[in-house]
Amino acid sequence: MEDRNNVTEFILLGLSTDKKVRILCFLFFLFCYLAIWLGNLIIMISISCSQLITQPMYFFLNCLALSDLFYTSTVTPKLMTDLLLDKKVISYKNCMTQLFTTHFFGGIEVFILTGMAYDRYVAICKPLHYTIIMNRQRRHSILIASGAGGLLHSLGLFLLAIVLPFCGPNEIDHYFCDVYPLLKLACTDTHKIGFFVIANSGLMGLVIFVVLMASYILILYNVRTYSAESRHKALSTCSSHITVVILFFIPVIFVYIRPATTLPEDKVFTLFYTIIVPMLNPLIYTLRNMEMKNSIRRVWCNKRFWEGRLMI
Repeated sequence: MEDRNNVTEFILLGLSTDKKVRILCFLFFLFCYLAIWLGNLIIMISISCSQLITQPMYFFLNCLALSDLFYTSTVTPKLMTDLLLDKKVISYKNCMTQLFTTHFFGGIEVFILTGMAYDRYVAICKPLHYTIIMNRQRRHSILIASGAGGLLHSLGLFLLAIVLPFCGPNEIDHYFCDVYPLLKLACTDTHKIGFFVIANSGLMGLVIFVVLMASYILILYNVRTYSAESRHKALSTCSSHITVVILFFIPVIFVYIRPATTLPEDKVFTLFYTIIVPMLNPLIYTLRNMEMKNSIRRVWCNKRFWEGRLMI
C-alpha cells in the first residue's frame, strides 16, 4: 500500500507535443463533441416526443444516444482541456474514476448494440411473434442486463487497477487512463493480469462481434424470400447497424485482444470508439432511416413544440 501511494498523480502524454498540432486537434475535437451532443440530443428528443418511443428499435436507439453522451463525456472534455496545456496531470483518484466510468458506459454501449441486433433478428426472422417477444418487460430487461453487463465489465478492470502498486514513473502514454497503459507503469509482474484483461475486454468484444455478425448474416439469409420493398427496408435498417458494429468493435478488438502491450496506433484506434463513432451514430441511424427522418421533421418543424419550449 505504501509503495502504491508513492504515485499520487499521473502525467498524460496525450496525442502530440507540437503546440500547433494540439490546437488543430482541440478545434477538431471541439467540433466533434458539439456534433455528438447536437446529433444525439436531436435523436433523443425526436424519439421521445413521437410515437417512435413505443417501438423497441427506437427505444434502444434512444438509450444508445444517451449512453453515447455519457460515454464520450468521460474522455473528450479532459482530452480537449489537456490539448491546451503543456503539462497534462490527472490525480490517482480521478484516473481510477475515469477508468471505471469509461469502461462502464462503453460496456453498456456494447450490450445495447447487442440488444438492438436481437430486436432486428426477432422483427425480421419472427415477425408474427415480434410484439409478443419484444414487449415492454423484455425491452426493460435487456436495458437492465446492459447496465449490469457494463458494471461487471468495468468493475473487473477497476478492481485490477486499484490493487496495482505504482511507485514511478508516472507518465501514461495515452490521452486518458486506460488499463494497458496503467499496467506498463505498475511495479509488479502484470503478465497474468494481462490475460484477464484480454478475456474481459478483447475476447468479450470478439465473441460479441462474431455473434452480432452471425445474427446479421442470418437476417440477410431470411430476407431473401421477402418482397423487394420489405427486403429494401430490412437491408437499410441492418446496414446501419452493421456499420456501427464494425466501426465500434474492430478498433476495440485491435486494442484489447493482444497481450498487455501498447502501440502508437492505439491512440488513433481508441479515438474511433470513444469520439468518432458516437459522433457518426446519429448520422448513420438517420440518413438511411425514413421513419427517423420523418419524426425529426414532425418534431422540429412543429409550431406547438416550439411554442411549448418558449413558454417553459
